[in-house]
Amino acid sequence: MSKGPTPTLPGGEGGKLWGGRFKKGLLPELEAFSSSLQLDYELYPYDIAGSRAHARGLAAAGLLTKGQLRAIEKGLTQVERELDTGRFDFKPSDEDIHTAVERRLTELAPDAGARLHAGRSRNDQVALDLRLLCRAAAAALSASVAMLVEALARQALAHADWAMPGYTHLQRAQPVTAGHHLLAHAEPLLRDAVRLRHAYEAAGEMPLGAGALAGSTLPLQREVVMRELGFTRLSANSMDAVADRDFALDLVYACALIGLHLSRLGEDLVLWATSEFGFLRLADEVATGSSIMPQKKNPDIAELIRGRSGRALGALLSLATVLKGLPLAYDRDLQEDKPAIFGAVENAAECLEAARLVVERLEFDRQRLEAALADPGLYATDTAEQMVAAGTAFREAHRTVGRQVAAGKHTPPWDAQESLRRRDLPGSPQPARVRARARAVAREAAALGRWSAGAAG
Repeated sequence: MSKGPTPTLPGGEGGKLWGGRFKKGLLPELEAFSSSLQLDYELYPYDIAGSRAHARGLAAAGLLTKGQLRAIEKGLTQVERELDTGRFDFKPSDEDIHTAVERRLTELAPDAGARLHAGRSRNDQVALDLRLLCRAAAAALSASVAMLVEALARQALAHADWAMPGYTHLQRAQPVTAGHHLLAHAEPLLRDAVRLRHAYEAAGEMPLGAGALAGSTLPLQREVVMRELGFTRLSANSMDAVADRDFALDLVYACALIGLHLSRLGEDLVLWATSEFGFLRLADEVATGSSIMPQKKNPDIAELIRGRSGRALGALLSLATVLKGLPLAYDRDLQEDKPAIFGAVENAAECLEAARLVVERLEFDRQRLEAALADPGLYATDTAEQMVAAGTAFREAHRTVGRQVAAGKHTPPWDAQESLRRRDLPGSPQPARVRARARAVAREAAALGRWSAGAAG
């Protein structure tokens, strides 16, 4: 997300929507403390879209003439153009982006612009804008997930039969393949995509018409606005409509899990790139050097991906803390939802892109992978299962092979490729099954990309 400009902070009450009952203005120090303009600037495309839809709903209710509607739509187009190009002139009375947009619209179309806020509070207006943003963010992040998953699937297909040790407790355990290991990182990302879609659908409730908390006495056409904005349902309770941020928590939670899963991917890449493992050669384009040691080639990008998972977890905790214990219906605390949402989404987008660029340039060292497979302990379970197939109880076989390993007398029954060939079960690292799953994952990624494009449109 863009950071937006640094607009002039408000300093007087003259142009405020709520200034009518006040004789004195808020202290300048508290104006700066309470202003949200620098935070909610991100919402301007959604605020304008919501205002267009609201105006059409007012017209459908007979509260705006056709001429007034045209004037509002023309004015909003001009406001959007000014904001898009950075030519928007913020005023001291603009305490948030919603006030700024409406103030400028009223300058451009005084009579029509003054009518736009009928039946609308900033409470339901903010809820609407935030839902639109969350839906757009969920769609965009889904597209990024799709691209990373597709890159993992391509690499997995290329390395479907490249045998390597699998690990538990960071100790060599059993043979797998590099492709199977990469797909193990694609699977949680596909689950993240499901969570993003849930967040998109959770944000599909249209709150406009709830007003401050109790709806309106005006004959608002909520269904018209809902259809205009592509929502799937109307909010069922006006108080809940302005207080609800569960949909935002859903999105930030999805971002937190994306960060967690990318962190685990980053950790594997860091380990594999060490001299001790040597499974990866870092491409120059995704590595950095040392300011003092000429020989170093560091996996900084993977480390940063791993480290930045903390931002997403922090955003989730921050948002949940803001929401905990708030009385119904709207409270100014909810202004603090935006840093958490914006930060989590931006961090997830940047980390997904960085991970994709790294994954696309992975270079495995097949010789080092094969050398690591010479450890006879990798095949101890295979020996025990061979005994089981011949009729020995598993616990007895386990004990026998364990003693052989301890005495240094264990002889593997076969090599890594034969071990993998025999693992012909669904979900296993058998190379043919890995290739089949890699192709299926690629298809899932393509379908996710198509859904994302449709949701964004």
